[in-house]
Amino acid sequence: MPNGISFADAESAYNDADVCIYGIPYDHTACFRAGAREGPMAIRRASYNFERSHFEHGRLPELSVFDYGDCDDFFYPEDMIDEVMFAMGNPIRDGKFTVAFGGEHSVNIPIIRCFQERSIALISIDAHLDSRDEYMGAANSHACIMRRAAEHLGLDNVYVLGVRSVADEELDRDDAVPFVSAYDILDNGIEKAVSLALDSVKAEKVYLTVDIDGIDPAFAPGTGTPEPFGLHPYDVKKAINAIGDRLVGFDVCEVCPPADPTGCTAVLAARLAKEAMSVYARRL
Repeated sequence: MPNGISFADAESAYNDADVCIYGIPYDHTACFRAGAREGPMAIRRASYNFERSHFEHGRLPELSVFDYGDCDDFFYPEDMIDEVMFAMGNPIRDGKFTVAFGGEHSVNIPIIRCFQERSIALISIDAHLDSRDEYMGAANSHACIMRRAAEHLGLDNVYVLGVRSVADEELDRDDAVPFVSAYDILDNGIEKAVSLALDSVKAEKVYLTVDIDGIDPAFAPGTGTPEPFGLHPYDVKKAINAIGDRLVGFDVCEVCPPADPTGCTAVLAARLAKEAMSVYARRL
């Protein structure tokens, strides 16, 4: 393990693991605050804050967890994509539940490409729609992940929750990525938004990606592109549980330790990862 640190309770070998954890310390297309490359290690350290189980879930089956460590940090996004697909392709094909820590949100592109075309739906919690064709000359930028996912999974298998920052070019098109805004969620509740997303996507299996900036910066200040008027952390917890048995994988991205002096954003990210693993454990 890098620096000898693994995610808390990740004590299993790969072959025995129910859950496989991957760090992807990449932030070379960051456009405001850099530093998300330090996110995976900060999340691992924060994971030792918690009990092995969470009382609100009752007694759950014991999970066997394997921590791969970090993928190599390349400069170009295309090299990062190749590295992540090499590292995560086997566990996804083997049917293991994967948890990934970014890094910026572009790390989600290769994860989704490890799944067969149209085999899953991608639901994203994010302040931004991230559906541009390219951004600053890069087609694999963090600002393009939902467009790349729609190309692989189909437009009817992508959905974003918590949006409150959208470029005109993302909406002025016939194939705009569907979303529910943070304002709608704050007015009408996360349950309604998640239900709409789950009813809208065509695939039964769902991968959830969380950009930590989907949560209001009052709760998650340590991120690269903070946007006010975001979701409450409890909204995200509810969303993970509402997806429930349909959840096949999870990542949390854009934790930026240099902007997180108290470490509270990394703690929240680690707790959300444990929530996803608890939801997965219920089906064992």
